[in-house]
Amino acid sequence: MNRIGEPKSMHIKVVTVGRLKEKYWLEAAAEYLKRLTPYAKVEIVEVAEERISENPSEAEIRRVKEKEGERIMKCLSPSFFMIPLVIDGTMMSSEEFSRFTQRLALEGKSSLAFIIGGSHGLAPEIIKLGDFLLSFSPMTFPHQLMRVLLLEQIYRGFSISNGGKYHK
Repeated sequence: MNRIGEPKSMHIKVVTVGRLKEKYWLEAAAEYLKRLTPYAKVEIVEVAEERISENPSEAEIRRVKEKEGERIMKCLSPSFFMIPLVIDGTMMSSEEFSRFTQRLALEGKSSLAFIIGGSHGLAPEIIKLGDFLLSFSPMTFPHQLMRVLLLEQIYRGFSISNGGKYHK
């Protein structure tokens, strides 16, 4: 149940490079997707991860990010508020993140697209599309873990804004 003045639902799209293969990642993601059901329609869109050599050159990394970026671009719609996850984006607490998404919804931006890059990050073209650049940490995380962390924080944000006990 949503608080008075809050929109009844949001549409959240998570566009991510690569698939979850390990059972523990799949189960964790599924748990948060289930918990998010009362609050939002959440869609996960996976794009193929580009193969890369063991010790890639800068040119090869650029090519990989470009190819993955092209795949990501096909999944995006201008009707969404774009939020690429990048190391040098804005960091915020869970409470700030909750207020941020709540404010976006109240401003009529109830369709959010979070974008998670592959092993070498996102193409500059995808980052430039961002309406807001979000960082979880200056540390680097595997994109499989980042998906689970993002889903958990989205759930935590809804829990906070709806007065739930989960976030404590």
